[in-house]
Amino acid sequence: MTISLTVPDILVARAKAGDLEALEALYRAFETPVYNLARRICRSPEDAEDVLQETFLKAYTHLDRFQGDSRFYTWIVRIAVNESLMKLRKRKSDRTVSLDEPVETGEDEYMPREVVDWGENPEQRYARQEMNDILSRALNELEPSFRIVVYLRDVENLSTEETAEMLDLSVPAVKSRLLRGRLKLRERLNQHFRQERASTGGGKAQG
Repeated sequence: MTISLTVPDILVARAKAGDLEALEALYRAFETPVYNLARRICRSPEDAEDVLQETFLKAYTHLDRFQGDSRFYTWIVRIAVNESLMKLRKRKSDRTVSLDEPVETGEDEYMPREVVDWGENPEQRYARQEMNDILSRALNELEPSFRIVVYLRDVENLSTEETAEMLDLSVPAVKSRLLRGRLKLRERLNQHFRQERASTGGGKAQG
């Protein structure tokens, strides 16, 4: 997945000065990645829309706090992560992990569908899409503390350092959660394929 995340400094500077066109340009530039990140965390289109609006409202309100020490994308995604986890905390529907864990300060259709090879035939595209859907469902089943890290590293292709910065975690903590998240993801995929083989009669004695 490739997303253009470079925003000219002049655009942010104009937005800080109250330029509404610059603010709208920033919104258009980051609306899709922020929404998909929120949806990945919240697993609800309605909640993701709320998070999207709250994220940009807060960003615009506190734009003067952005000093340019990191990428604007890093800064606004950190806001989106916090708003998403606040939404989860209020909803209290995800009982698989406590939202008071260290990940507290720290996506479905945005899975690697964009990487379809234009040279593929319809059958190959269908198989790839089916696998992407399986991966998406398996990722959604991960606990939030692992899901967020795996999404940022393996779907958004951010570096370990950027992920740590967004979630206010140490680099070792990100590496640990990424490893555990990938292992859990592999377990879910293996379970899915075992069940699929069983349902189609694979491995069963015939006669």
